[in-house]
Amino acid sequence: MATKKVAFLVATEGIEQVELTDPWKALSDAGHETVLLSTESGEVQMFNHLDKADTRTVDQTVGEAKVDDFDALVLPGGVANPDALRTDENAVSFVRDMVAAGKPVAAICHAPWVLVEAGVVDGRRLTSFPSLQTDVKNAGGEWVDERNVVDGNLITSRNPDDIPAFNSALLDALDHGVAADAAE
Repeated sequence: MATKKVAFLVATEGIEQVELTDPWKALSDAGHETVLLSTESGEVQMFNHLDKADTRTVDQTVGEAKVDDFDALVLPGGVANPDALRTDENAVSFVRDMVAAGKPVAAICHAPWVLVEAGVVDGRRLTSFPSLQTDVKNAGGEWVDERNVVDGNLITSRNPDDIPAFNSALLDALDHGVAADAAE
């Protein structure tokens, strides 16, 4: 298996820690290179639900990142994190371009908000934290209540309990590619 380079895109705070650290560890343990992108340089603040948790140093800003440099993208949740990302044009453009390039894009919990903002859910089947279902439907997506949904190059899960299935689907996409119709 060839090593793949995977971007994790987050805002500066409000990241659900386990939704960043568990997929990061799974990818690293599988031999992939992980890179933390954020809207600003410095450190980002992770949370355990509403309580401050650890910080992590940003490797590169999303404004400096190039889609061609990455094989996949992970969007961790938390409520504040994707809410801030969807107001950052560099973040939204990066997500849109990764999806358009047919690369695996994995979003968990509230992170599909960024997919909605990027305009990439129309005609796609996905899941998220239940409170986002109206947003997904209004953007033309089919929302389902399943622990993990793979639709072409989009991989989505509902919450931290779904991380094992989320990680498995992401690793499978990196190892075996995504469906041929992923970049429609």
